[in-house]
Amino acid sequence: MRKYEVMYIIRPDIDQEAVQAAVEKFQGIISNGGGEITKHDVTKRRLAYEIQKFRDGSFVLVNFTAEPAVVTELERQMKISDEVIRYLITNDVA
Repeated sequence: MRKYEVMYIIRPDIDQEAVQAAVEKFQGIISNGGGEITKHDVTKRRLAYEIQKFRDGSFVLVNFTAEPAVVTELERQMKISDEVIRYLITNDVA
């Protein structure tokens, strides 16, 4: 198992319940794949620059441990998700 960190931005024009549902969906992918979430944080912030005509977004930061196959599935789901406007998955070295 390796340590990873994923940061993704959820569109600001969806309601809070949809944001929570998207967060739970991505956490479920990690948990169902045998991964373990060590840290989770959701904040609403202003973007430094416009992304897809949005100036705000809900930033979600998740630290977790998982196998590389889980990360591949998580990335695939984020690519096809309409709620996510930007994401980045990195190896956590700390």
